[in-house]
Amino acid sequence: MSLSKPAFLGHLKILTNPALRRPHCRHPPRFISLRFLSFATPEEAAAERRRRKRRLRIEPPLSSINRPSTSPPPPRPPSSIPQNPNSPKLPEPISALFGNRLNLHNRILTLIRENDLEEASLLTRHSIYSNCRPTIFTANAVLHALIRQSKYSDFLSLHRFITQAGLAPNVITYNLLFQTYLDCRRPDTAMEHYKQFINDAPINPSPTTYRILIKGLVDNNKVERALELKEEMAVKDFAPDPLVYHYLMVGCAKNSDADGIFKLYEELKEKLGGRIEDGVVYGGLMKGYFLRGMEDAAMECYEEAVGENSKVKMSAVAYNSVLDALTKNGNFEEALKLFDRMLKKHNPPKQLAVNLGSFNVIVDGYCKQGKFNDAIDVFRKMDNYRCGPDVLSYNVLIEQLCENGLLAEAEELFGEMTEKKVNPDEFTHVLLMDACFKNARADDAAGYFKKMVDSGLRPNLAVYNKLVDGLVKAGKVNEAKAFYDLMVKKLKMDVESYQFMMKALSEDGKLDEVLKMVDHLLDEDPIIFDEEFQEFVKGELRKDGREEELGKLMEEKERQKAEAKAREVEAAEAAKRSAREAVASLLPSKLLGKKEEEKELATNTSDEANAALSVNGESNGGKEESTEEVVAENSASGDADPAR
Repeated sequence: MSLSKPAFLGHLKILTNPALRRPHCRHPPRFISLRFLSFATPEEAAAERRRRKRRLRIEPPLSSINRPSTSPPPPRPPSSIPQNPNSPKLPEPISALFGNRLNLHNRILTLIRENDLEEASLLTRHSIYSNCRPTIFTANAVLHALIRQSKYSDFLSLHRFITQAGLAPNVITYNLLFQTYLDCRRPDTAMEHYKQFINDAPINPSPTTYRILIKGLVDNNKVERALELKEEMAVKDFAPDPLVYHYLMVGCAKNSDADGIFKLYEELKEKLGGRIEDGVVYGGLMKGYFLRGMEDAAMECYEEAVGENSKVKMSAVAYNSVLDALTKNGNFEEALKLFDRMLKKHNPPKQLAVNLGSFNVIVDGYCKQGKFNDAIDVFRKMDNYRCGPDVLSYNVLIEQLCENGLLAEAEELFGEMTEKKVNPDEFTHVLLMDACFKNARADDAAGYFKKMVDSGLRPNLAVYNKLVDGLVKAGKVNEAKAFYDLMVKKLKMDVESYQFMMKALSEDGKLDEVLKMVDHLLDEDPIIFDEEFQEFVKGELRKDGREEELGKLMEEKERQKAEAKAREVEAAEAAKRSAREAVASLLPSKLLGKKEEEKELATNTSDEANAALSVNGESNGGKEESTEEVVAENSASGDADPAR
């Protein structure tokens, strides 16, 4: 293709004149960097990124140049409210449970599953001040395990430790504390902690908090206070809880208050819009009908709750309330039919139709019917439905067996507790101990008491008195005295306990042991040994003509006390003297130090002067004259020549 002459000349003119060139052919300005879309190697890309960063530091982009300058925000004025270092801290979130803290959490959970609660508690305590501090969720797991084993003293000890260590509790920690005091029959203490929680804690209560408190108050026969808590839930805008109303209806049933049951039911029905779909309240409603003698209405309510066409949602707790209503009102056969239906529906985890409470209700019903073998069979079927019995379940069945003369079966169940890793508590041992005394097995009763002490449990004074009384009645005074020597260091004995043991020893002709007890009593608790107590001991010694020995013993004790007091006074005086001597030895060196320095300086000066005079005497002719002789000669010469 050839170009014409005019076209060629025009193209040449454009090439030779830069002003006529096209805009896209111009060179870019220097402050705009060229950006390549690809690089041959990663090193070139990294070098380009570094170059861009350097360029941006030297020449910022146009957007930052044209951005209007903004003045920094004014500093906030300091808060007039001082920060209290003792104010409660917020609990840690669940996100804090990771890394080494999660590993520690899993390790402690393993100990709990192995039923080694002592090691789990110890590891939690040691970890508090280590580099891997446990979270509150780990501490709650241990606390909850201690409650399940009814180790309330260990729970309170660990709770006090983590609180003093500064581990901020969450609402679960507070709920466990309330549960502990309510289980220990101390509802007033639980409510005091609840008030403190409401006033001081930086977190709010949960619906579970009110469920625990209301159930505990009902169990402790404080229904009026539980009703006040229900009103408090409404003030705090909590949704009406059918489970809370169930607990309150159970409390009214205990007090035979049928009107209260129906009032609560109507109140809940009104708050839920005229229909109650949760079946947990139907058991209480049935009890209300039974209290009024309206059995037909109660059974109609039963059909409405668990009938074939029922639209009511029944949980394990709801079924248990209906079972309890049937069992306690003469309909145990119907309760057994319902229990069989529950076992067939039970399909965990999809549907939980039975739990530990279901078996407890049926076992209790069989025991009331006198069918103890059937009760034991149902009790042992719990494991087949993943419902492991706890110590309370064992205690209920063992108590029923012991009261009905089935001690062998009760002891067999006691042996199974260790196999199923359920630790017996004090009540378990006391049940078996009482049953052994009733069956003239004093040695076995003493064995159960010793097992209780060796396992770390703490029997109270009433349990000790039962043991000693049973042993004395069985003629085993020596064994009773041995247990007295064991428990006198662990229990605060009262006057009746001392006198009972002394009377038993006196009747057995062991007055020397009585005097030894008096000797120990005068050393450890002399206040309790008043005049009335002294008359009692004199009366026992008077039977053998040894009344004066008590006076001699008391005089000897007074003499020993006087000597001990004199030695204490002498030791105190010696300590005062040594203290005065020490102070006296320190005072001159501190207060009179300057005077001693001046005396020492004067002595050193006179010694230097004497030394200088002796040196001068030797140099003048070997004369050895003292300073006094020189002065005497000068005075004599002055007397001989008065004209000078």
